[in-house]
Amino acid sequence: MSTASSRQAWTLALLLALPACDRPPAPPASTPSMEVAFSPHGGCTEAVVAALEKATGSVLVQAYSFTSAPIAKALVEAHRRGVRVEVILDKSQRTEKYSSADFVAHAGIPTLIDAKHAIAHNKVMVIDGKTVVTGSFNFTKAAEEHNAENLLVIQDPALAEKYAANWKLHAAHSESYAGRGSEAEEPLLKPREKGVESPR
Repeated sequence: MSTASSRQAWTLALLLALPACDRPPAPPASTPSMEVAFSPHGGCTEAVVAALEKATGSVLVQAYSFTSAPIAKALVEAHRRGVRVEVILDKSQRTEKYSSADFVAHAGIPTLIDAKHAIAHNKVMVIDGKTVVTGSFNFTKAAEEHNAENLLVIQDPALAEKYAANWKLHAAHSESYAGRGSEAEEPLLKPREKGVESPR
């Protein structure tokens, strides 16, 4: 190869490489962020309600004990503004005297009972496919005011995808729950919630 041809080849190679050099570096993968709250009186209920108020597309719920009026109302409000809300509850909520299961079911929220396990003990919400709410915190007044609990609100789409997949597995073997009675009455406080919940 002549010297001139060699120079032309090197020049062409440099020109082809320039666009790659000028490209900005790929943005780093988003880092998950999280908030934490503790009870009693540590803002767990407020954190759940705040997360629900930001929902725009979907909310998937798994709950064991569900008697919190503020959380039940926040779910219904999300449903009324067009958010797709779906709830899976433990079988005990069919017979709890003042369960919020009836409140959300009568409001038109698809509500399921997971009776396949000894207890369906998950306390999880997946919001808009990117936010996971979970921890030991039951969605109850007693958990907020009397129990030692923890709650995490995690912004992580990859984690949310895994929780949503698990939600769907439980939904597949759960039974539809229409609620008792015929009206969407306000969720009430069970008498035993004046004390501490059973440690389950």
